[in-house]
Amino acid sequence: MTNEWLLQMELFWQAGLAGGLLAVLLPILGLTLRLRHEYWAALAYGQLGAAGALGALVLGLPLLLGGLVFSLAAAAAKHPLERRLPGVVLYPLLFILGWGTSHLMTANLPGVERQGMALFEGQLYFAGTEILAGSILALTLTVIFIRMKGKALLLAHLFPAHFGAQGHNPWRVRAGFDLLVAASLALAVMSLGVMGAFALILIPAWIAGVFSSSWRTALIAGPLLSLLAYVLAFMLALIHDQPFGPVLVLVLGLMALALPAFSLAKSRAALRIPKKTTNELPEE
Repeated sequence: MTNEWLLQMELFWQAGLAGGLLAVLLPILGLTLRLRHEYWAALAYGQLGAAGALGALVLGLPLLLGGLVFSLAAAAAKHPLERRLPGVVLYPLLFILGWGTSHLMTANLPGVERQGMALFEGQLYFAGTEILAGSILALTLTVIFIRMKGKALLLAHLFPAHFGAQGHNPWRVRAGFDLLVAASLALAVMSLGVMGAFALILIPAWIAGVFSSSWRTALIAGPLLSLLAYVLAFMLALIHDQPFGPVLVLVLGLMALALPAFSLAKSRAALRIPKKTTNELPEE
């Protein structure tokens, strides 16, 4: 058993490292998306990235190129479209369009069905040098962006009038972040699948945002929780020969259910009344 496990790690170390980098990256982006109430945008970018990858497959182009083009196009069109449609309608609409396009191509074009299923379920085991290099680049750019523009991004969302009065353009900061999210999700979909990438950007950031005492703490806790869930899912999927995406989603879902329950039990324990009480009046 040990030899078999070591052989699997030798075969899939590159894929495992790429996924681990994405597991650290996505919650960092997810925290800001949570603050802006734009989780649906992440799901829309991911689904459109899958549609673009399938279109690139039909045209004989690299899958990652097609995914990046579709996701980045959606992010670039986001600001003009928001003037006509509110985000609560726009993002689900983009997701629906991407989902319908992906499934029609999967159902009707020869040779696309298998790749379509891989994009929906995740194909982390086949992630190669291209995905690993892209993950390193995306994480590096995200860390640089957060360090240089993180404060401006928060101010542009929380105090847009004050931010604009200082001579800054809120749209530029937001657009840069949206393009970074779209590119990262297009990359993640190629290896983690649509729902796997969405779960990583949603659940760890949500847990960290709820239970952390500060923004800086959340930026540390989110990636740590995500990486823990990723490693556990990777090991379970390899040991039991299961598709990685669904295993990852279930592990994250159980984590989301377990931590609030643990917090509730802890708070009740803290408020529990001691058993030994007395109603006797003090003697005079």
